[in-house]
Amino acid sequence: MKKRPFIVDGHLDLSMNAMEWNRDLRQSTDQINALEKSLTDKPDRGNSTVSFPEMRKGNIGLCFATLIARYAKPTHPLEGWNSPEQAWGMTQAQLAWYQEMERQGELIMIKNKADLDQQLDSWNNIADYKKIGFLLTLEGADSIITFDHLHLLYEKGLRAIGPAHYGPGTYAYGTDSEGGIGEKGRELLKKMDKLNMVLDTTHLCDTSFWEALDCFQGPIWASHSNCRSLVNHNRQFNDDQIKILIERNAVVGIPLDAWMMVPNWVRGKNNPQNTVVTLEHMINNMDHICQLAGNTNHVAIGTDLDGGFGTEQCPSDLKTIADLQKLVLMLEQRGYSEADREAIFNGNWMRKLREVLA
Repeated sequence: MKKRPFIVDGHLDLSMNAMEWNRDLRQSTDQINALEKSLTDKPDRGNSTVSFPEMRKGNIGLCFATLIARYAKPTHPLEGWNSPEQAWGMTQAQLAWYQEMERQGELIMIKNKADLDQQLDSWNNIADYKKIGFLLTLEGADSIITFDHLHLLYEKGLRAIGPAHYGPGTYAYGTDSEGGIGEKGRELLKKMDKLNMVLDTTHLCDTSFWEALDCFQGPIWASHSNCRSLVNHNRQFNDDQIKILIERNAVVGIPLDAWMMVPNWVRGKNNPQNTVVTLEHMINNMDHICQLAGNTNHVAIGTDLDGGFGTEQCPSDLKTIADLQKLVLMLEQRGYSEADREAIFNGNWMRKLREVLA
């Protein structure tokens, strides 16, 4: 029997699920979904795919885990907090949950190379209950009230920031909006550069993307983004953007939200069965990036599972995050060697982590 690969997932909203969706991730996904059977406040109620037991079952021993809280001015097209201070407060509640999960031995934060090495050694050598490692990231920078707050987050373990999420933000424009990074955005990137923090280009609109790359000289990745040539939407990267990311030695994590995987998906109308979507669509995005690069050095996994969607809007052949192990055979059948698969499952993210962590 082949050894299951160690998997690094480049994007999971663990604390959002715990603090806003009220999910106890120590439970199984079956237990979580049973508790949500009668709930209708969220579109993915009863369709959870992520929990700590399922991550362990799938040998997902390391992830990039988010803090996320959008500040939404009255003119913002989406909901959010009414002030940056409220958004900051939510990120601190999320951080407190991560810290408690650490105290209980469920998680361990990765802040430096020593932490990373220890996590890999522990995961490979402990046979029973294993702590899941996580790198702390911030999705959307609206909650950074001042740059003193940036330094506070760095001291608490934050190592990567995506300046924008959906719509216009304080430091950049995100998905479904258009505009530049402005003076505040440039100043944020300069501060991040000095701290050797990662710029996560996911969700940046086209103008903000190009301006950010012109301004920022430090390490770059895209934690969860697909290819615009396969699904034509501004949330995805076009080929020129992918090529510059390759040139900058970035890694792109491939997500599993169905509307980003198949064209013309309509939320609430389509489902994984009536509009066929499988893990093969994930590999299609991986393959496109590999063809542009001429190698497998710039693509990885960044599922975004339970990032506001569940089994109602993800591949039909995935019930929980543990099913990422199905990719082993699927990639092999598509001609990817063992070394290629190892790079996709963990090697490329590990290379970037060793570049970033002190």
